[in-house]
Amino acid sequence: MGQVFKWLFRIAGGMVLLTVLSVLVLYFLLSRSLPIYDKDMSVTGISAPLEIVRDNANVPHVFGQTDADSFFGLGYVHAQDRLWQMVMLRRTAQGRLSEIFGTQTVDVDMLMRRLDLYRHARTSVDVQDARTKEALRAYAAGVNARIKEINEEARGKGAPEMFIFNPALSPWQPADSIAIVKLMSVTLSGHLEEEVLHARTSTMVDEDRLRDIMPLSPGAAIADLPDYSSLFPGIGVRRVASTTGDHPLSPFAKRGFAGASNAFAAAPSRSATGGTLLANDPHLEFSAPAIWYLARIELTTGGVIGATIPGTPLVMSGRSDALGWGITASYMDDQDVYIEQLNPENPDQYLTPDGFKPFRTENTIIRIEGLDPITLTLRWTENGPVLPGTHYNLAEVTPPGHVAALSWTALSGSDTSMTAAMALMRAGSVEEGLRAGRFFVAPTLNLMLADQDTIAMKTIGAMPARDARHETQGRMPSRGWIRENRWAARIPYSQNPEFVGPVGGILGNTNNKMVDREFPNHVSYVWGDTQRIKRWERLMQIREVHTRDSFIEAQLDTVSFTARSLLPLIGADLWFTGEAAPEGTTERQRKIALDLLSSWNGEMNEHLPEPLLYTAWMRALMDRLIRDELGPLADEFIHPDPVFIERVFRDVDGASVWCDIRQSTEQESCVDIARLALDDALVWIGDNYGTALESLRWGDLHQATHNHQVLGEVPILRYFVNIRQSTSGGDNTLMRGRTLGEGPNPYENAHGAGYRGVYDFADPDSSVFVISTGQSGHFLSRHYDDMAQLWRRGEYIPMSLDPDLARAAATGVTRLTPR
Repeated sequence: MGQVFKWLFRIAGGMVLLTVLSVLVLYFLLSRSLPIYDKDMSVTGISAPLEIVRDNANVPHVFGQTDADSFFGLGYVHAQDRLWQMVMLRRTAQGRLSEIFGTQTVDVDMLMRRLDLYRHARTSVDVQDARTKEALRAYAAGVNARIKEINEEARGKGAPEMFIFNPALSPWQPADSIAIVKLMSVTLSGHLEEEVLHARTSTMVDEDRLRDIMPLSPGAAIADLPDYSSLFPGIGVRRVASTTGDHPLSPFAKRGFAGASNAFAAAPSRSATGGTLLANDPHLEFSAPAIWYLARIELTTGGVIGATIPGTPLVMSGRSDALGWGITASYMDDQDVYIEQLNPENPDQYLTPDGFKPFRTENTIIRIEGLDPITLTLRWTENGPVLPGTHYNLAEVTPPGHVAALSWTALSGSDTSMTAAMALMRAGSVEEGLRAGRFFVAPTLNLMLADQDTIAMKTIGAMPARDARHETQGRMPSRGWIRENRWAARIPYSQNPEFVGPVGGILGNTNNKMVDREFPNHVSYVWGDTQRIKRWERLMQIREVHTRDSFIEAQLDTVSFTARSLLPLIGADLWFTGEAAPEGTTERQRKIALDLLSSWNGEMNEHLPEPLLYTAWMRALMDRLIRDELGPLADEFIHPDPVFIERVFRDVDGASVWCDIRQSTEQESCVDIARLALDDALVWIGDNYGTALESLRWGDLHQATHNHQVLGEVPILRYFVNIRQSTSGGDNTLMRGRTLGEGPNPYENAHGAGYRGVYDFADPDSSVFVISTGQSGHFLSRHYDDMAQLWRRGEYIPMSLDPDLARAAATGVTRLTPR
């Protein structure tokens, strides 16, 4: 028996030793891909010595003697820190993810091939101006210099993920950078889904109730739209499972997760120091690493510093010594869905205003890891590419004998957005920045500008010109063979919304409705915010003048205007009406919750219980109001809509009818539904987090989920690659923390400001910025998450163009010389 135990002990010890050795070998191999920042190297592709100084936050300061050399350096540092991310973005745009991930990403690849973004990117290279072409070539050369270094020096394939998946790594091309900008258009666009959902909902409720559940942003009303079923009498409700956005690498955002942002500026007259101020925090889905990367590059026009996207040679939000710029999602309606009628005698043809015409077709091959490739037939009509019925449930609004096609300004092979962004980086004034914007096509953005004297905001990007007789005004899919429904051209850039030097000295946008124009110059019927803007207005108005710190305070504000306005309305007949009840009863829990909420100021603080009670109540209330009318379609409305709830409880145009449960014999009032919804919320909280309401903590549920898009679900490894942070804020606060809305924890913080920047032109080097994770995409690097806690606490790092300051705090200097 002793011998048995001895051998078992030896075997166990050997296994432990083997495991330790395996981990050490794996660590050694993975750590080989950690970049060395302090070195000298000869490279091909630069004309003069190039210096890259890494400050103590690992922000690279690229000092080239020509613009081309500086862009080479930017490409090199992007590839040093984010090569895997760049490769994934490129493969997504190309529709080539399945070559690595197999069947998991086939649907994403098929959609991207149908949109044909990468072909449009390739043809768009030729329409850029000479300086932009030179910059794209130089940037690509910098990326390829890093790839060559990895191959020649066995630098661990450049990223840990390369060991696991071992993808073929082709040289970087100028078209790859343009493709990534186009990919951002996919991420920021939500009008296709809104059109389809509007049509689906119109088949479930009447016209008045449709105005409730999918309300316009407050403002002037529009003319009534036709009933969708009247356009397509053969339409029937066909439930089709949507595959859009199922994979973490999918760029197709679910409803409520298309781009958002805040940007605001103050003129010298409203600044305490007499200089202009600008703040910007773009909102996207969180990931690890973040999509943003901080960098400074030296151009012949001066230094430029701010937020870049790896894979592109652009500072998307940042400043020079003379000009600052920020961006928000414009929500311009740049997409229209067309229902195309097939020729019943020849399904290879579709109906146009001039009769039946053949589809333009092309075959493309999708290679799948471990399986035979798929040949996909792509089809285009005069309106755009034909999309599958599984994309945002298009099949449910497409009658038999028809297909759906998409018109979209981003589907352009003559896209000069890269040229526009390059010109913006070189601009020395607001006027020059506005001129640069005229070349921008997609994505459509609001551009906030500030120079030493002036502030301005301009919507940039191509705005489609629709006919005033368009039968659905772009709010629902329309008949593709009706000439009046088709786009005529683009609206001139001069007609895009523009605000320069406002009298009040303050400009701002939180994705809110900016202009109130009649169709077809309306810009959009769907806006991203009706709530944050109210809190922003308040914060701007309570001060005569502003400072950098007051702008930071506004950027980090977590007071919910929505909670302050809805709770008194919904709880008006519930406050202080409960009687004493035994501990543990529903009545007792309800009274405790109401007592807590009645004295709450709307601060969505991570340490408080009230934000959870309020958010859970609104979520349950939304579901109670719409579930019996919409059935399974209610699952599309996973975030409570404050405008809808207010309409119901104020009984706007009879909207209180939503409170009555149609299947019951009783006539329920809105007070009844509010009470039942609160009980629902308290039961859910009790089942999952206990009944001690006073000890609840919002931040325990509202955790920012910076997940690695590929390794984030791998057991054990996920604890190393995912970043979790308890956070304040909520769906409608300025410091936006958009909740997930579904799953075991619907209150995870899944969408928010991955970048924050505040620029002060009274003292430009006192400007600050930060990103939500770290500069490195390598999870073994100390720079993988070193900014995450700064970001969570609302702290920033200096945003200086002073080269001496960068060198004084340098943690590494890379010197590249021409080979």
